Amino acid sequence: MRNQRTTRRTVLGLVGSAVATGSVASLSGAAQDDGGSSSGQDSNQQPTDGADATEESPYTALYEQTRDGLVLVRVSGDEQGGGIGSGFVYEDEYIVTNEHVVATADELDVQFVEEDWRSASVVGTDPYSDLAVLEPEGLPEYAESLTVADTIPEIGRQVVALGNPLGLDASVSHGIVSGVNRSLPSPTGVTIPAAIQTDAPVNPGNSGGPLVTLEGADVVGVVSAGAGPGLNIGLAISAALLERVGPALIEDGTYEHPFLGVSVVPLSPRIAQANDIDEPGGVLVVETVPDSPADGVLEAADGTTVVDGEAVPVGGDVIVELAGEAVPNQDALSARLALETSPGETIDITVVRDGERIELEVTLAARDDS
Repeated sequence: MRNQRTTRRTVLGLVGSAVATGSVASLSGAAQDDGGSSSGQDSNQQPTDGADATEESPYTALYEQTRDGLVLVRVSGDEQGGGIGSGFVYEDEYIVTNEHVVATADELDVQFVEEDWRSASVVGTDPYSDLAVLEPEGLPEYAESLTVADTIPEIGRQVVALGNPLGLDASVSHGIVSGVNRSLPSPTGVTIPAAIQTDAPVNPGNSGGPLVTLEGADVVGVVSAGAGPGLNIGLAISAALLERVGPALIEDGTYEHPFLGVSVVPLSPRIAQANDIDEPGGVLVVETVPDSPADGVLEAADGTTVVDGEAVPVGGDVIVELAGEAVPNQDALSARLALETSPGETIDITVVRDGERIELEVTLAARDDS
């Protein structure tokens, strides 16, 4: 199967971490903490739906279609010992997994579905997307790349998480796409935009494995985190971000993320009231990073006032459009910057300033790792 390619207070594109609320804020790597829930089917369980036992389950068919592209990643390291994660074959000769799976590795081995082991080396890693590309010392003849989706999946679409939870190799759990354009905490503290939310159970060892559609077996995400037992929340790095980062890791070993350099907050009703903003949606700039692309172009809030007993920022630009498309919230702004822009690109930003809509231009930079 050939891989089909397509070509935060939040500091966006940004600098800090997008605001995560509720249980999502406690998300952690699925290779490290418990995740998943009882709402989806547990690993290795096949729903019968009353079907004739002689009929092949669609989950069985999916497993047979994808099994040759699945791997278990075994990590050996002196600092934090060893561990396991998941991965899948990508671009015919490489393996995709999570950066946090291999971050402390001294040695890497990968196991394919027929128990074949290969030593592997790291081709490139990107902590800002929690993605890594590995190169094994040769693939078994049967190993095949999984197909990567070129579109964001619809909410409600049935998906399957494939991987090695608790070291149980080539396990299957299923659920639906519960949400898209979520913000996922990353190892750097900067959130990963455009993440896919699912209720398919994910557990320690699932990290780096594919989240695939039941119909079509397309990879729509790389499993990265679970919210803990009973919370019904798992998050995966979107295939759209993988298809920007992956090729760059193969080519250069690294990836440059676009950087705007603003800290923003949602335009809540109280903030809108305090700033005399009538139109819904948008995000209020509360800080610009010195010497960043936004510095001197966008204006940050310069004070606070009290509305209904709550102190809220006032006086900054409200970003309402990016490149002509509405910006309803932080997640949308983060996703558009990550998936639709590049360092060095000049973009149009529409803001509401002192009650008037104005058009601005900003030339994005590359995120500075320092």
